[in-house]
Amino acid sequence: MNTEQQINQLREELRKHNYNYYVLDAAVISDYEFDMKLKALQELEENHPEFYDPNSPTLRVGGEVTKNFETVVHEYRMYSLDNSYSKEDLLDWEKRIKKLVDGEVSYTCELKYDGASISLTYEEGKLIRAVTRGDGIQGDNVTTNVKTINSVPLKLKGDFPPKFDIRGEIVLPYEGFAKMNQERIAAGEEPYANPRNTASGSLKLQDSSETAKRPLDCLLYNITGNRLGIASQFQSLEKARDWGFKVPAESKWVGSIDEVLDFIGYWDEHRHDLPYETDGVVIKVNDLQQQEELGFTAKAPRWAMAYKFKAEQASTILHEITYQVGRTGAITPVANLEPVALAGTTVKRASLHNADQIEKLDIRVGDTVFVEKGGEIIPKIIAVDFQKRDQASEPTVYITECPECQTELIRKDGEAQHYCPNYAGCPPQIIGRIQHYISRKAMDIEGLGGETVALLVNEGLIANYADLYELKKEQVIPLERMAEKSAENLIVGIEKSKEIPFERVLFALGIRYVGETVAKKLAKHYKFIDGIIAASEEELVNVDEIGIKIAQSVIEFFASDENKALVTRLQQYGVQLEVSAEKLANQTDTLQGQTFVVSGVFEKVSRNELKKLIEDNGGKVSSSISSKTSFIVAGANMGPSKLEKAKKLEVPIISEDEFLGKLS
Repeated sequence: MNTEQQINQLREELRKHNYNYYVLDAAVISDYEFDMKLKALQELEENHPEFYDPNSPTLRVGGEVTKNFETVVHEYRMYSLDNSYSKEDLLDWEKRIKKLVDGEVSYTCELKYDGASISLTYEEGKLIRAVTRGDGIQGDNVTTNVKTINSVPLKLKGDFPPKFDIRGEIVLPYEGFAKMNQERIAAGEEPYANPRNTASGSLKLQDSSETAKRPLDCLLYNITGNRLGIASQFQSLEKARDWGFKVPAESKWVGSIDEVLDFIGYWDEHRHDLPYETDGVVIKVNDLQQQEELGFTAKAPRWAMAYKFKAEQASTILHEITYQVGRTGAITPVANLEPVALAGTTVKRASLHNADQIEKLDIRVGDTVFVEKGGEIIPKIIAVDFQKRDQASEPTVYITECPECQTELIRKDGEAQHYCPNYAGCPPQIIGRIQHYISRKAMDIEGLGGETVALLVNEGLIANYADLYELKKEQVIPLERMAEKSAENLIVGIEKSKEIPFERVLFALGIRYVGETVAKKLAKHYKFIDGIIAASEEELVNVDEIGIKIAQSVIEFFASDENKALVTRLQQYGVQLEVSAEKLANQTDTLQGQTFVVSGVFEKVSRNELKKLIEDNGGKVSSSISSKTSFIVAGANMGPSKLEKAKKLEVPIISEDEFLGKLS
């Protein structure tokens, strides 16, 4: 056996033993024997660098240092999940599903592990990239650190597809978390707060050998890609297991919502027996073709629902109510609490939402209050313990002036929140608008964070987001914690933001109610900013998915001379305030005014590509058939109830080829 064969044999043996130990929990050799084999391989690789393999088992120990984590756009977006908290929520969800898909619906139930979401990309069976969830559109490349996690296969086995992404959670088991904290306490250091945050932080350590020391685990649950040869969610879990991934065995395929509720009931009671943190159950429509039919909302898949276990509660004392001013001028009251441990974190503050909520619960300073983590994320006060109330306490009087600029607050009819109307002179509003402008989903200006924005405003260097484009490196260097290289990166990041496409710039402007989806709709319809500025309320409302509330907000924003002046300046600096020529070249009005329903399986283009073709050519995609439907594009296995409804409403049904012929 030559050296290369020796190296390859050792690598294969170690991969197999690693899988047996970390995934199957069934070791067949001792730790000592494993270490000896690993040491032998390390020596051979050091002496023969010509046989280097980026996925060798020896790289599990880490050692590579990453100063900055590259931002990577997900090929397939990582969506959030809609939450439910009761049987009624799930029954409502099932009703919505059954209106949109044909045939029987079955479900896959999976435990919702509380960790750091990760997307792993494999090509030809090898791990190519590991990216954090980030904002769902893009995340950080943490491949070097993820390679140190023993349950993540670096090389797959079996009949895997040539390329796919697999999503899951990086978790820290309770046992490993407890051991880490024992070591920290023994060293005189503060213990970590909870497993989830510690797991997330571990992925961003600069030295991968430090990540390797942490007992992280990786649980996988969702395969994404094109033409994978998989028919159902449950089958995808079984396939992933066969390829070498650690897929939780608790997942179950069930035929009804009653069985879903049985699964939830069992794990609500037994979740504390698990080695990891879990905060609920994820229910997914099992059939992948039905999942495609259901599609996505702007934020979440219609085919999945998270059922959250009842939130933990604790009681504590409310010491003070303070008020925060948001970028739109909205005032949010905040409860400052006696610190209390809740769901693995120490809670010191909770949102009180608005004046109505304070009055409804009769919340007063000095009260003993019950605090809950709503959805186990945002702490909120749910009730007052009136038996412990001081009889001399006074009802809370909501503030009438802005806590930052002392302007008298306003409250519009039908709105719950009070607002500070001092748009141009209230510091938190000024800072908040610029922070929104530079945020990742908006202009994504690298080298410029929220704290730096506040510094720039407070030092008088900028007063609005247009001022960013006049900044010079020499002005920025004297700022606190700003070295020459940092200042240079900031200026380069601002310059690069001029390449950001129009729809994201429109979102970045901070028009009230104009989120990412609305910004895309407006940009697509009007093509350039001047068209939006000149539009009437009636014209705006006629744009797909734009209501009166949004239309009035857009008109109000551009009625301001100051805002129009900012837009003019942005245009002068070269910021993209119209759809690019390249994008326009791929768009036509061929299907203008026509609404399509897409159903079935297609051969020449994927369902998503077909929907994009409809939208790029001026058409609208709908998920359900109605009298307003112009055509149904039908592939193989179109559902019988859709066919029946189409005939009843006399909606024309066209094939994939007939549709593509419309575009030629």
